[in-house]
This record gives sequence, structure tokens and C-alpha cells, in this order.
Amino acid sequence: MSATILTADVAKQAKIDIITDGKGTQAVHDVVVAMRANRRSGTASVKTKATVNLSGKKPWKQKGTGRARAGYASSPVWVGGGVVHGPHPRSYAKTTPKAVKRLAFRKALSARVLSGDVLIVDSFELKEPKTKQFISLVESFHGGVRRTLIVATSFTEPTFLAARNVQSDLLITASEVNTENLLAFDKIIITKDALEALGNRLQG
Repeated sequence: MSATILTADVAKQAKIDIITDGKGTQAVHDVVVAMRANRRSGTASVKTKATVNLSGKKPWKQKGTGRARAGYASSPVWVGGGVVHGPHPRSYAKTTPKAVKRLAFRKALSARVLSGDVLIVDSFELKEPKTKQFISLVESFHGGVRRTLIVATSFTEPTFLAARNVQSDLLITASEVNTENLLAFDKIIITKDALEALGNRLQG
């Protein structure tokens, strides 16, 4: 089983319109930023002077002690007091139009194709769930690269089991792969049926 480098001409035959200019660069940035923002939990929280669990009583009387005036123990200027302008639970979610997502995906895929980082194979399947066999198969395609993305329309259970211990590589279907995936790996291996599926996806 061998792999061939995906060229722009072959990609066009699969209905993938390769972008050769700077169009779509901003779309890629916007989509990746939105994806990372949407993964943020936004659960960081602090207590203000109103919510800290301390008495509202004056710690000492207003006059006669020689000390500075103090109104309450939860004052932000004291240790154990409330926090001023601290974080509170919030949503970092960003929405991105479908047209921008499609443009960003096409731009990212185009950049990887033009750089020669995308390989085409007939199929990607293992008969046994053996990690060594998975590593050998991947290395037989590109000669040994640290991070590899494998895209297919579907994967057999032995193939999934064989790849689950290889953290540097990722198996993903053509319907699930996104812009960030295309940019995060050194090499991309795509099966022929997955390439056709990607073409149909970009046309939709």
C-alpha cells in the first residue's frame, strides 16, 4: 500500500477548489479563534466585598482609637476581603457564519495541499488492533512524521483500537474534520473516498 501527494489538479477533480491567493486568511483566523474560545469553560469566579463571608460590623469604633477609619472587614484593601474587578462566570462563545467556516476550511485545506503535506491512499484499515501495526502503516506512507492526521469516511474497530494509544496521531472522519485539525498536524493522510466526501462537503 502506497501514498501519493495530493496535487491541486487532483483536488480540483474531487470538486475541491484550491485557493492560491490570500483569500480566506482572515476567515481561518476568525474560525480558529472562535473554536478555541468555544472550548473555554468560563467558570473562574471570585467573591466581591458583598459576597465574602465576613461580618458587616465595623471592626472598631469610628473615633477615639487613633487608627484609620474602617467600615467593614470585607473591604478589598484587607487580607481576606473581597476582590475588585475579579473574574465571574461568563460565556466566551463566538458565533461564525457558515460561509466563513466553509471558506476557512477550504483555505486551510488549500494551504496544506499546496505545501505538499496531504497524502492520498486507497484505504486505511487494520485487521488487528495492534499499535505497532498502526505505527508501521502510518510510517510506510510518509516515512515517519511526529504528528499525523488520518481522514477517512469511516474506520473499523480494530483500526480505532490500534490508534488510541498513539497520542501524536488522530483518526477523524471526513464529516467531522475541521479547520483547526487541518492546521495542527505535520502530515495529513486522506483516503480516496474521504477526498470525494470532502469535495461534496465543500459544495454543500
